[in-house]
Amino acid sequence: MIEGMSLIYQYDFGDNWEHEIIIEKITEAEEGIHYPVCMDGERHRPPEDVGGIGGYENFLEAINDPNHPEYDDMLVWAEKDTGGRKFDPEYFYINEVNRALMKIK
Repeated sequence: MIEGMSLIYQYDFGDNWEHEIIIEKITEAEEGIHYPVCMDGERHRPPEDVGGIGGYENFLEAINDPNHPEYDDMLVWAEKDTGGRKFDPEYFYINEVNRALMKIK
C-alpha cells in the first residue's frame, strides 16, 4: 500500500454498501500497539440489512419522526447494531471501534 491509494470495502453483501477507504498516511508500527487500529472516522454505519440506500433513507425518516408509525419498532430493531443505544447516524466513538478491532487475531 502507498499513501493516496484507495480501496473499496463492501459491507453487508445483501445491501451492497461500498465504502472507499483512502490511505492518507502510513506510519511505522509501534511496539506494544495491537493492530489493526482505527486512527480516525466519522458517522455510524447503517444497520445490518436496512435495505440499501433507499431502506436507510426510510429508516432515518422513521426514527427522526416520533409520530411515524414505525418509529418505536425501527429504534428497537436498530439496537442490535448499537449495543442498546438509540441509533444516531452521527455517532462515532473511536474507542468503541478499536475495542472491536482488538478482537481480530
